[in-house]
Amino acid sequence: MPEPLLSLSGVHTHIGQYHILQGVDLVVPRGGLSVLLGRNGAGKTTTLRTIMGLWKASAGSIVFEGRDITKMSTPDIARLGIAYVPESMAVFSELTVRENLLLAARGGALDSARVDWICGFFPALKKFWNYPAGNLSGGQKQMVAIARAIVEPKKLLLVDEPTKGLAPAIVQSLMAAFRELKDLDSTILLVEQNFNFVRTLGDTVGVMDDGRVAHAGAMRELAEDDALQTRLLGLSLDSHQ
Repeated sequence: MPEPLLSLSGVHTHIGQYHILQGVDLVVPRGGLSVLLGRNGAGKTTTLRTIMGLWKASAGSIVFEGRDITKMSTPDIARLGIAYVPESMAVFSELTVRENLLLAARGGALDSARVDWICGFFPALKKFWNYPAGNLSGGQKQMVAIARAIVEPKKLLLVDEPTKGLAPAIVQSLMAAFRELKDLDSTILLVEQNFNFVRTLGDTVGVMDDGRVAHAGAMRELAEDDALQTRLLGLSLDSHQ
């Protein structure tokens, strides 16, 4: 088996008095899209934030491209080629769409060809290019957050529930963007509750429960097995079509 791009081994994370991650083991293969599923509070967002160094693991190890990043700072982790799109979107409200993207660009300059490629998926970005990002709708802010994360090529993209609250047309645009990123050999780790979205896109899946990964395998295996879905998630993915 090829060496994974990212691996978590026995990762524990405490937030104050709360023991959130309780021994997470997770492998993210290089290339393709890996998905984290699980009920609210299972530890999915905490896993992403721990990888990114926003919350520190209290035990275990996180290895990226063969390098232990467990104790590294968030800026240093980002410099390795990892980007994070939080569920909250976290756009800079007073800055324009252009200025939000410019913050993530190398050398303080945008690559016009890459911006045009991104705007092919999200045409609204061009329309609101010089508008303050705080004036945009929730869906448009999500576009800005994702565009900012991919305005430079990244080795790993961590995305937390990107389709939450979005109109179907925007979800389709997101799907097209993630497909093309996969084709360009980017690796994506996605937390998502839209099962149809991840069933179509996902290559591998981990199902979290009570701060651990209770199941890991191919997305196709989970998507085609109603009994496995019910056992792991308490429901069938077909019930969410």
